[in-house]
Amino acid sequence: MNFFLETLQFIGLFVYYLLEWLVFSVVPRWKKSVRGEIVLITGAGSGVGRHLALKFARLGAAVVLWDINEEGLKESRRLLTEEGATRVHCYICDCSKRQDVYRVADQVKKEVGDVTILINNAGIVTGKKLLDCPDSLMEKTMEVNIMAHFWTYKAFLPAMMACNHGHLVCIAGMTGNAYIADYCASKFAALGFAESMNLEVRDQGKTGIKTTIVCPFLIGTGMFSGCKSKWPSLIPELEPEYVAEQITTAIRQDKQLLLLPRIGHFLVFLK
Repeated sequence: MNFFLETLQFIGLFVYYLLEWLVFSVVPRWKKSVRGEIVLITGAGSGVGRHLALKFARLGAAVVLWDINEEGLKESRRLLTEEGATRVHCYICDCSKRQDVYRVADQVKKEVGDVTILINNAGIVTGKKLLDCPDSLMEKTMEVNIMAHFWTYKAFLPAMMACNHGHLVCIAGMTGNAYIADYCASKFAALGFAESMNLEVRDQGKTGIKTTIVCPFLIGTGMFSGCKSKWPSLIPELEPEYVAEQITTAIRQDKQLLLLPRIGHFLVFLK
């Protein structure tokens, strides 16, 4: 009997989500307001992180910027201040160090308040063949690109759970590439972690906490200097400002998965 009911439930949900997908393929999704939200962005001293800070500040959110690069943070603050943003809070944080994450997180809670939108954007890449890459660099890649997600979730998720309100965002990946095996492994791990946490939060009835997983192709931030697309006309290098705009929109629409560029959906299907 349970099997029969579960099968009916599965079919019902499948039809519902299929219809939802068809509708929103034509009708633009409603965008929620982020005014008054506290948005924490790791890796906000440059690239996509800086653009995200600018976009959320323009939408009326308080932005908390984390980066290990002090000069980069100063530049991000300057750009935000020039645009008239007043609720900008910058913190130097080494996301590869668990105790540093917890320490700075406590500072944020005391000085700014409870984070309601967490964007794990910080990332590093070695760009070396596996056999040429020092063990220490591979360990650092895993510490920044995935382990930091564990520490930030543990630091900020409890407050979200308490009020059943929040949004968790991670930059992940679902394809492998040569010469960046450690990076790809860390991004695969981020995908699995984010999917698991989405299910874990929902299973506890916290429907007010949303998740967005972002899987972008090569972004022109300098992080992947020397890399290029094999088919640039089909899969072009992405501009940081464009990626930030798409991420911001996906968060405001409570979109669970964002693949960039859109042809990525087809390529994953082919894979």
